[in-house]
Amino acid sequence: MALKPETREKLKTVSTATISTILFKRGLRSQFIQDVKPLNPDQPTMVGEAYTLRYIPAREDLNPITVFQDPNHPQRKAVDECPPGAVMVIDSRKDARAASAGSILVTRLMKRGAAGVVTDGGFRDAAEIARLDIPSFHQRPSAPTNLTHHQAIDINVPIGCGDAPVFPGDVIVGDNDGVIVIPARLADEVADEAVEMTAFEDFVTEEVMKGRSIRGLYPATDPQTKIDFEAWRKKTGR
Repeated sequence: MALKPETREKLKTVSTATISTILFKRGLRSQFIQDVKPLNPDQPTMVGEAYTLRYIPAREDLNPITVFQDPNHPQRKAVDECPPGAVMVIDSRKDARAASAGSILVTRLMKRGAAGVVTDGGFRDAAEIARLDIPSFHQRPSAPTNLTHHQAIDINVPIGCGDAPVFPGDVIVGDNDGVIVIPARLADEVADEAVEMTAFEDFVTEEVMKGRSIRGLYPATDPQTKIDFEAWRKKTGR
């Protein structure tokens, strides 16, 4: 199921925190990718379908530096084939001892029109990647080449990234809090509910700033809260 343009745009306006709560309501507790952060917090919210790369522990006899001369090396192949609008999600086994990629490969993703890149390992050339016009998330900077610890093995298969299950085509959303994975089949309904929840929380924030108590307001257990919220929506066009 392809990500609808309208769903993509809705998800760009909501937070990973809001999405996390909505997924929790549906019994999904492990969709937040652990221990990754944006290289550039000023980038806009990242939204795109997952295109995955999986690493396993490197076996030394199979990973000399000469493997990069192979044009079909899985890391190079994945970067050169990641579809426009997709987010490349890399399973580096939560191991940042070696880089998942560097600035040249991330630049290639940017030029291909990728919506972003995420690894539960690290990137080399982190300062350069932070200056690129592509949202990028990692655990921490890491200078050693991936070959020292990682062997690229599979492209666009189900992976684990930061303990979150990621299937190709799942919808990835990233902001300053981190990255969350929405199962593809739920993307439309999660986006719709997230927009509604964001509107309510914006209303609540305004009320709290005015000095109103959260009792009965958040959650909306006082009937007056719903009346006030509807009046706020009419006033603000939300």
